[in-house]
Amino acid sequence: MLDTTSTRPQFFSRHDGGKAPLPFSAAEYDRRLTTLRAIMAKRDIPVVLLTSMHNVAYYSGFLYCAFGRPYACVVTQEACTTVSANIDASQPWRRSHGDNLIYTDWQRDNYWRAVESLTQGAARIGVEGDHLTLAMRATLDAMLGDPEVIDIAGDTMAARMVKSAEEIALIREGARVADIGGAAIHAAIREGTREIDVAMAGRNAMELEIARSHPDSELRDNWVWFQSGINTDGAHNPVTTRKLEQGDILSLNCFPMISAYYTALERTLFLGEPDPASLKMWEANVAAHELGLSLIKPGATCSGICEEINRFFAQEGLLDYRSFGYGHSFGVLSHYYGREAGLELREDIDTALEPGMVVSIEPMLWVPEGTPGAGGYREHDILVVGDSAAENITKFPYGPAHNTIA
Repeated sequence: MLDTTSTRPQFFSRHDGGKAPLPFSAAEYDRRLTTLRAIMAKRDIPVVLLTSMHNVAYYSGFLYCAFGRPYACVVTQEACTTVSANIDASQPWRRSHGDNLIYTDWQRDNYWRAVESLTQGAARIGVEGDHLTLAMRATLDAMLGDPEVIDIAGDTMAARMVKSAEEIALIREGARVADIGGAAIHAAIREGTREIDVAMAGRNAMELEIARSHPDSELRDNWVWFQSGINTDGAHNPVTTRKLEQGDILSLNCFPMISAYYTALERTLFLGEPDPASLKMWEANVAAHELGLSLIKPGATCSGICEEINRFFAQEGLLDYRSFGYGHSFGVLSHYYGREAGLELREDIDTALEPGMVVSIEPMLWVPEGTPGAGGYREHDILVVGDSAAENITKFPYGPAHNTIA
């Protein structure tokens, strides 16, 4: 039998093409790595193995597409190296701030052999405890010499929650693009049109604008959820082919993703004049939204903001219709990766807002089918916390005056 294994590498480096433009400057990635290395030094961790899409992208600029394969970014005090599958060729190197190793798949666990060449027998390794599976942990122990494993997920999340000036500039662009998508959706709404057709109008408008204004960005993962009638009851309900009818409550949700950075615009609309019960619910949710906007300021706590909006809904007799938390952080996150759970406006989160944090206000009332005013009501704006106040960077109008469509 012909032996083909001896000449086939387990992992290798290959640099085809030049480095591609990344979403942020080299100085910005160096700033992030300096912060991470300070965390490592404080906790006596010589090497960190990042495996989530959001942290790999945050520290290296490379947003991987797993497709069932593991990826990583290995950080030491001297280096930052992404580890990628051979199927991606040199693209991960081109889009990494730092070096890259490619592992081959002809032999099981070549990924771990590539990682081991970078960790070099370290006795302590930092990992993301909220991302490392049981199976991966067992293989890590076997392949890397059973090191002490330290969970650094909370530290990296806290570091991501305060945005740099470059991040805030990109988030502002995302909010601007979301407004463009919202306008395209608004213009496409008419009786008999399918949800999917309205959604495509919004998505196409956003992608064309991103391609025009950010030609070096990765053009992927932009999406729209547009829901009508019964389909508005859940914030994350999928788009369908349901045709719009007069009297429908509508939910507009635009999500431009410029280089993995999530932004959003969400609005309640009606096709035709809302009935009195629906109008009452809509106006109450708008009032809660405006209350929330007034509460975002440095020093305010997530739980405290939540308590104030809960009190308002209780006074209106609507607290039982409250659907979920009132807002969340922004940054490297999406509907399938990332979350900065320490900065969500919920009762059980006591984080105090700081300058540089970016959060949403998005109250939602869910009124069950068969109840007067049935449907899901949701408004969503993005706010940048400053030194003394917060700036609302969402410009698309909300409320019945603009979003009742004749």
